[in-house]
Amino acid sequence: MASILAFAGSNSSVSINLKLVKYTASLIKEHETQVLNLADYPFPMYSYDEEKNNGYINSLVEFKSYIAGSQGLILSVNEHNGEPSAYFKNLVDWLSRLDRDFLIDTKVLLMATSGGGRGAISALETAGKLVSRFGGEVVTIFSLPLFGENFDSEIGISNAELKEKHQEALDLFLSKL
Repeated sequence: MASILAFAGSNSSVSINLKLVKYTASLIKEHETQVLNLADYPFPMYSYDEEKNNGYINSLVEFKSYIAGSQGLILSVNEHNGEPSAYFKNLVDWLSRLDRDFLIDTKVLLMATSGGGRGAISALETAGKLVSRFGGEVVTIFSLPLFGENFDSEIGISNAELKEKHQEALDLFLSKL
């Protein structure tokens, strides 16, 4: 049984990416899965001066330990103006200062959703490069476009074709753990 960490790259209290992460994690029965809400982890904006003067805050060290203790990572990134959010990039900046290879040997299911028809594809491309740069292996990606039309809080992904693609991505990810 593998340990899986699941979170969205968003600090929004109404994150649709966190809803997608929670739904995905709820489908996993044979592995230990921990879902974290990044809204519970406030990180200052990274700067050399902040690092030099204040070091690494406890919540950052704690978050990195969750990653280090996991064989798999389910990550859904939000998109702001065609890129992952500044919050997510800031988290990556901090984590990489703690340990350049903070994702080494970690299998990743990379996802994104948005209210638009492209499903945050641009953010997925950028996030995939970041994951690889820091030692993670993106096993597969999944994009859920038009969140409001294709996701229902009671049943999850409501579009049958997208639901099947999501399950295929999840199954592939789980098979690599």
